[in-house]
Amino acid sequence: MRASQKRYLDDLGQVGLAGVKRDENPGRKKLDLGATFGDRPVWLEVGFGSGEHLVHQAVRNPGVGFVAAEPYINGVAKLLGRIRSTGARNIRIHPGDARDLMDVMPERSVAKAFLLYPDPWPKKKHHRRRFVTPEHLAPLFSIMAPGARFRISTDIPDYVRQAMEEVPKAGFAWQAERPDDWRKPWEDWLPTRYEQKALRDGRTPTYLTFRKPGA
Repeated sequence: MRASQKRYLDDLGQVGLAGVKRDENPGRKKLDLGATFGDRPVWLEVGFGSGEHLVHQAVRNPGVGFVAAEPYINGVAKLLGRIRSTGARNIRIHPGDARDLMDVMPERSVAKAFLLYPDPWPKKKHHRRRFVTPEHLAPLFSIMAPGARFRISTDIPDYVRQAMEEVPKAGFAWQAERPDDWRKPWEDWLPTRYEQKALRDGRTPTYLTFRKPGA
């Protein structure tokens, strides 16, 4: 980590989410997102990598509150640097596992969720560690509001297979009506560095949109 990135970590006290870590909140009391964001809708990004998509969305949608989790401290530092450079003030970070974050988010509090180029865990024996498993999808479904959208992007065909099997089982409905709905990115999409590498390596991204039934 560069010295400048280490300095960015000083900002975590201002934009970090308190009460997520188990030693801070052993009773797993739910977060008061209204105290943080007021009546703004809340969007969640699971594993934000270097934060380029997260900051892009936050700047584009200043009337939305963004909550995001990332366990790798280098990625957290890069995001903090992007927040400094753009002045985005509607982001709150959990520098840790997304499951811990979802456990303390209120039910029906998330209006949109993003899972972008998640760790593929390519070995079959590790597929149970992927995010698209009941262990993660059940709490995600619980915290998402009726009608909320869940976006997944990946360049791993077997991840697509598992997502198409497991996400509908968790209660979400796939929103595709035509091939372009999963072949082309969303209109507000910003290609991440992971996607750029996938394209350079000749891999084809897939863009899946699911919806929680309801209003």
